[in-house]
Amino acid sequence: MSFFDDEPDDEPTRVTRPARPRRAAPAGGGGARPRGGGGGGRAGGAGTPPADIARRRQFVLFGGLAVVAILLIFTVRSCGSTRAKNALKDYNRNVTSIVQSSDGEVSKQLFDVLGGTGSQRDVQVAVQQVRLEAENDAKRAKELDAPSAVGTAQHDFEMVMNFREAGVTEIAEQLNKAVSSQPGAQDAIRRIAGQMQQFLASDIVYSQRVKPLIEDALKSKDINDQQVPASKFLPSIGWLDPDQVSTKLNPSASSDSSTGRGTPKPGTHGHGLLSTKIGATTLQPGSAINKVTTATPLPVEVSYANQGENDETNVDINVTITGGPRRISVDKRLNQTKAGTQGAVTINLPTVPPKGTSTVMKVTIKPVNGEINTTNNTSSYTVLFQ
Repeated sequence: MSFFDDEPDDEPTRVTRPARPRRAAPAGGGGARPRGGGGGGRAGGAGTPPADIARRRQFVLFGGLAVVAILLIFTVRSCGSTRAKNALKDYNRNVTSIVQSSDGEVSKQLFDVLGGTGSQRDVQVAVQQVRLEAENDAKRAKELDAPSAVGTAQHDFEMVMNFREAGVTEIAEQLNKAVSSQPGAQDAIRRIAGQMQQFLASDIVYSQRVKPLIEDALKSKDINDQQVPASKFLPSIGWLDPDQVSTKLNPSASSDSSTGRGTPKPGTHGHGLLSTKIGATTLQPGSAINKVTTATPLPVEVSYANQGENDETNVDINVTITGGPRRISVDKRLNQTKAGTQGAVTINLPTVPPKGTSTVMKVTIKPVNGEINTTNNTSSYTVLFQ
């Protein structure tokens, strides 16, 4: 035994394992491992799952993506539906606000003024203020952001508010004359009564078009917690009658001599027809043939004289042609004629009889209230169009 054999073996003995032999590639396999073979190797190559497992994973992935897509679609639709409902609710609330202003402020103040007994200046100032409010309501209506579901209702609503604005504006312009002692007071009153037709039309359009269309849009979105307001701007159809308007605004104007109502002013009244011209041709009355060149519009110049002792207002002159294929009749109104003065007015006929037609043209100045002699108010002429 050597010296080294007597020493204790303090370190563990290292065991050297023989190297693992490399597997030989199967003949003709190009280095690929055999499927299902020994050695416990993973099929299909390292890290690649079997085809059936891969397909299942793909199905799960695609199914999850489909579920997410469906949820997103429903979420987007739900959000879109909510936005559409909120837009309709906002629109209806805005319409309600404008209607409440139009009915509760503009209409009420206007007819309180028209039916009141304030001074002329106070009335005029008050109506001008109402006009500004009516303009603001029409502007607000035009600026509404209307959803597509109420596009037609919005168009009609703008029409409603424009009717009201136009009517109030015209009344404001005519009111100063209507409440005065001027000869044209009754004409201004008639114009004011005429504007009541615009108010009536606005009420009809709103009740028959705007309100039902908004209600249908709300119903289509299952919105049941909203009410569409009614609207009535014209408080009474009595305002359509000029006499009632005159009674409210200016009772003394009902005696205007040209209205055909009431007691005429003292003194004589009436007009005389002096002559009728077409172009440069002065027509001869009776059976004399007046040759006239056909033209449209055909200007007929009527000369007249106020032969009374009173100024007259709203004097109507009529030109009528008979004997052609159809009757032609046109009216012209003179706002005022001065007592003892002469004047002329041109009345344009939009159509004329065909060439070669012999006709009778009748020109008439319609009698005014208090007029006794009407023998010189009318003249007839034989006219040959060529």
